[in-house]
Formats: sequence, C-alpha cells, structure tokens
Amino acid sequence: MTAKTDELAVIDVTAFLNGWEKASDEDRADLAAKLDHACRDIGFFYLKGHGVELEAINAMRRAVIDFFSQSLATKSELTVLKDNYRGYVPLGFFTPNDGKGVADQYEAFKLHYEISAHDPICAENGLYGPNRWPVEPVDFKNAVLAYWEALEWCGDVLMKGSALALGLDENTFSSAFSKPLTNMTLLHYPPMDEGQDGFGIHPHKDTDAFTILYPDPVGGLEIRKKDGTWIEALAPAGAFVVNIGDMIEVWSGGRFVSTPHRVVNRTGRERYSFPWFAVPRHDVMIEPLVDSLPGFERPAISSGEWSRAIWYTNYPDKEAVRDGVHVGSLRD
Repeated sequence: MTAKTDELAVIDVTAFLNGWEKASDEDRADLAAKLDHACRDIGFFYLKGHGVELEAINAMRRAVIDFFSQSLATKSELTVLKDNYRGYVPLGFFTPNDGKGVADQYEAFKLHYEISAHDPICAENGLYGPNRWPVEPVDFKNAVLAYWEALEWCGDVLMKGSALALGLDENTFSSAFSKPLTNMTLLHYPPMDEGQDGFGIHPHKDTDAFTILYPDPVGGLEIRKKDGTWIEALAPAGAFVVNIGDMIEVWSGGRFVSTPHRVVNRTGRERYSFPWFAVPRHDVMIEPLVDSLPGFERPAISSGEWSRAIWYTNYPDKEAVRDGVHVGSLRD
C-alpha cells in the first residue's frame, strides 16, 4: 500500500542564484542544516528557488516525448552500446537484479557528459566520449544541453551545502566533478494494467551522488521509508525532486541515507521522466571522508570502476559485485 504524502522537506536555494560566493554565511549554514536533516532522515527532498526556467523544462519534456513517439525501427537504430552505455533502451530490454524478476516496463535513452572522442580521458575510462544524438527531433540536442547546464548549477550548490553539512571544506565534493561521469536517462513508461506484475522501474537505490528530477504530473515515484512503508512523492509546483545516492552515503560514512524507490504507472496515461545523475570524475575514490558510523563498512572503489559495474547489473550475464561492493540492486 502506498500513501500519498507531502512530508518531504522543501529546500529553497534562492539565496544562491547570484552565486555561491555572494550568499551570506547564514544562508550557507541554513542550507547545510536543512540538507543534513533531509539526507539523514530519508535522503529525498524537494528543491525550489533553483532558477531553472520553465521554458527549458518544457523544451526538455517536448524533446523526450517527441523522441519516444518515433517508430521502434527508428529508435532501434541507436540501441544502447554495451561498452559505453549510450543510446536507446527498448521496452523490456533490461531485466532487474541480474536476471531475476520481471523486466521493468520502460523504454529509455541514455546520455552521458558530452566530451570529444579525442580527449585523452577517453583512453582512461570507456564511459567517456560523445553522445549518440538522434537526428529527430531536430531540437533534441539543444534542449538536452540547455537543461543539463541548468542542472549542473543546482548540483554544485547541493554539493557545496552537503560538504558543509559534514564538516568538510565546501569545495570537497565540487572539485570531484571536473570531467564527470554524470549522466541522464530519458524515460517513457507506458501505462501498466492493474493486475500486471512488475514495475515501471523495480525498487532500487541510486548509485550516484545526487539525482535531480523534474516530476511528471502523472506521478508514480514511490519512496520507501525507514519503517518499510511506501510513500508517493508529491512535489510542490515548480520544484525538483532530489535524492542522494550511494556515493554520497559512502562519502558521509553512512550518515546520509540512500533510500530505495520505485516507479509504478497504473494511471492509464503515458509517463515521461528525465532524471539527471551527478557522478564524479572516473578517478575519484568513493570511500568515507569522515569517520564512519558504527557498522558502516565499505571498501574503497573508484567512481569509474563503480560506474562500469552499475551498467553490468542490467545484463543477465553480468553480476556487479566486487570485493563486497554491491551496486545497482538492493541487498535486502
């Protein structure tokens, strides 16, 4: 049973629209305190005052809808590449949890941080490189890049505030995001029948640092609370839904909570979504930066190695487990 709720914290970052440096010490401390509470409690919150123009959001949504409205044959010309995970993901293409369970009911298009194929960093990690931009819709690339740039600002503010919340230098996390492995998944969820097994996306935890999502009015994003009950995210008008992922949880030594969530679409309507996942540069180590809470133990692993393991969880013939690090699926 899922309860509808507006109990998630609302964090306003209007004070930082003119630049982090121009905000007062009181504004920074207030942001840190609010992030600290939200990230320790449930790991989800709503973000308002972000300054992302509605025009950019609407252009992004139109581009997503227009792309998925094309024929399967056209979309399949860009079917996702296993080596660097860019391109089209057909409906039911991936099976969750290393081949166990019913295939998730979505189709997707994967994009990563755009970088030239000639950049030397491409030789260091295969997930770097240019995206596979579709020919249609014609405004697709411009819409994506404009929206992406706006979210980079949001992500940087959240990174700085989170570092302060943990008693670290404000640039500790931000400095890890030069040439990042940040990526975006464009999603289309067809409506599921009332008695149909499975999910739009099965219960999982995000494995990035921060996820920023502009909610679809159809709804369907459900979050598991610490007591095991599920609630549906109901964001205020104009607000983003933000959640932390496993990377921030590890950096925080377990103080911040990466929370399971899922998507269920039984509304009878088409659902579209385009979450943006902030992931640091490939050589950044994912290990506690403060003293870990009792019982919280995770071996150090680089962002690049972690990210490649995550993609493998989508393929039935791959298992993403390395020295006790489980990524991409729940262990309970």
